Amino acid sequence: MDMCSLKALEADGSPSRSLLKLIGDQGCMVGELVEFLQIMGHTDALQCLKPPGIQILVQPQSVAVIAGHNLRLSCYAVGASCVQFQWFKKTEEVHNSSSPDLVFSPVRLKDAGFYICRVNCGNAYEFSHWAQVDVLDVPPRYGLVSLASEGRPRVLIQPQAQRLLVGDLLYLECGAIGRPLPQYQWYRNGVPIKKATKRKYTVKNLLPEHQGRYRCEIFCNKERTWSNEVNVVVVENPCQSEKKEPRISHEISGAMECSEDDFLAIDRDCSLEKPYATDKVALLIGNLTYRNHPQLKAPMVDVYDLTNLLRQLNFKVVSLLDLTESEMRNAVEEFLSLLHKGVYGLLYYAGHGYENFGNSFMVPVDAPNPYRSGNCLCVQSILKLMQEKETGLNVFLLDMCRKRNVHDDAMPNVVLKVTANIVFGYATCQDAEAFELSSSGFTNGVFIKFLKERLLEDEKITVLLDRVAEDMGQFDPTKGKQALEIRSSLSERRSLTDPIRPGDYSDAAEAQNLLWSKAHELPESKLLDFDCGVQIKMDFAAEFSNVLVIYTSIVKKPEEMLSCQAHITNLPWDLDVDPKLMNKETLEETGSFLLSGSLPHHCLYTRLSSLQKLKEELAFTVCLQVQFNSLDDLVQWNMDVSIGKPLTAKLDLNRPTRKNSCQLTCFIPHSPSTSPSHSPASDRRFHSQGPCFPQQYANPYLNVCEPLHGAVGGYGDFRLYGDHTYQYENVPCSPFLNPPSIPIETTDDIDDMQNEFMNSLQLYNHP
Repeated sequence: MDMCSLKALEADGSPSRSLLKLIGDQGCMVGELVEFLQIMGHTDALQCLKPPGIQILVQPQSVAVIAGHNLRLSCYAVGASCVQFQWFKKTEEVHNSSSPDLVFSPVRLKDAGFYICRVNCGNAYEFSHWAQVDVLDVPPRYGLVSLASEGRPRVLIQPQAQRLLVGDLLYLECGAIGRPLPQYQWYRNGVPIKKATKRKYTVKNLLPEHQGRYRCEIFCNKERTWSNEVNVVVVENPCQSEKKEPRISHEISGAMECSEDDFLAIDRDCSLEKPYATDKVALLIGNLTYRNHPQLKAPMVDVYDLTNLLRQLNFKVVSLLDLTESEMRNAVEEFLSLLHKGVYGLLYYAGHGYENFGNSFMVPVDAPNPYRSGNCLCVQSILKLMQEKETGLNVFLLDMCRKRNVHDDAMPNVVLKVTANIVFGYATCQDAEAFELSSSGFTNGVFIKFLKERLLEDEKITVLLDRVAEDMGQFDPTKGKQALEIRSSLSERRSLTDPIRPGDYSDAAEAQNLLWSKAHELPESKLLDFDCGVQIKMDFAAEFSNVLVIYTSIVKKPEEMLSCQAHITNLPWDLDVDPKLMNKETLEETGSFLLSGSLPHHCLYTRLSSLQKLKEELAFTVCLQVQFNSLDDLVQWNMDVSIGKPLTAKLDLNRPTRKNSCQLTCFIPHSPSTSPSHSPASDRRFHSQGPCFPQQYANPYLNVCEPLHGAVGGYGDFRLYGDHTYQYENVPCSPFLNPPSIPIETTDDIDDMQNEFMNSLQLYNHP
């Protein structure tokens, strides 16, 4: 070793060159050297020996996806001459896979496995990296889930609590989608289990020491998340003697000579009865682009984050942006049709709002200025209709201001049943406003910023909200300005993580569930063949239940063709799409940051919002422009395409509201009802670290903007609190001149957020 080190110091000597000379003297060929290096896994040395002229620019990525969705593996390369591609699944060639993109439309369970691409250039070739495809088999409620952004796993299959006998088989499963491929680590009682690094964890011949609390850690790069924590109870079998062999499964217990009383005793021992839901349904509405009132920013990213979390808890989620009054009423009607006995119903609203006489009102985007109760939706009226469905749990999360509307003197009389299953989570306390955070991009509102950190915890919903309130109370920028208020009549330990045990639904209910599933199916991918020999691939992704992204790519182009490009044109007028935001090379240019890490590159993107306004099928034209050489003019081919009514366009939310709708008649202004009625509140808690009313921060870097008080005539107002008078103003905002900015998800912790606030951020409130 010393001689080697000294030789390396000589003018023309190095250990590497000496080794290569020695190998050459033994008659070793370059091909043999490459084989040896491949066996050793010496990738750096292999790069030095790579044939000249081939350079792989984009490597295929390992990924976990849902069966039935679309998947694309990409390998892009350049060479000294024309490059060719061939995909393999392990050692078998994949048929018809000679393009840079290997497309599965849709991907099936049998497609799971390892893939690699061979790039050929003349007599030389190069292999891409291996890519593993993991395909999850999950219920159709996940029809809207897109691939998680890079490095952000999304849990879709949760482990289930179990009560087993000694000798049974324990089977736990956890599944997440994301890219790169999520990794797993199982824990029992907070301690990592050795060699338990797969999606599925099994134990044969259970022993009492296997009892405990299990959960799985999922991580992609530096991003980590957790599955639900579940209890596994292992009890002794009273009818099993020491001489008998341990049972592999309790399903063969019928072959054992046990009395009925023995099995009743087993049931009593195993009965750690936990509440359950017959189904879980959530309606999330985010209104931000108001026509006659200041526009908001946070509702978009708040609804997006909450949607992804609730789907991990097996909720059927309808997420909608920017709804008019009639659209909101019809959306609520569709939501109510999914509720049945024992169902957990959750309604989240972010946008402008107010509270009068104990009743909360959600403000549609088309509300006039000033607005009154007749222009808005009463939350208590919706709760009344939910109670008629005999739901198992009703959760309302209202991320809006609760200031009094001085222009509305109506006193609705909504008579609610006395039930023990209602939870209200108000983002702020009474007669105060809720805040959203603003910097150069978009972040969550204060409420969702802290709620999303705890939503997956296996805790009673009121306990979970208590902890969120405590977290918010430690946030200096909103201390004394915004405090979470919880109102609850919940008497059981109901949790959002409770398991689902489907009930016996009527034929009408099953039909409604089928309609919901169809309304959340993405259109199938399309291959468009033009007469000139060009083939265009058209794919679709859903950002929200009423927001669709169309992206196109060129799959095949004749060699004699210099260039070609395809654009989408002639979209229906109902959608009111800005042509300047169509056919963009990046998603960000279309106004969508939320899917930027989920979709393939090298495409043209068009984002279609407000699908609920679509009255007919979504039909448009694909315009292909081709140039054969630099001296020729562009030649154009057109092809008409129709994809039916995508997503929630099938629900016809633009239909007129039914006149006999209880939602419409419960709170008409100047109704004969005169007595205010508050929601049931056997448990009412306020979490506040200071006075909860608008005031100016002493911190010179922070500004507080007071919301509209029920759309007052002017933007200024005075209020007297004790011996102090405060003045606060609204800054007018034109909803037409300033299109909404695009939110960017944040994963900053509280300390980082506080530091950002001290660097000239602003606080904006949304009433």
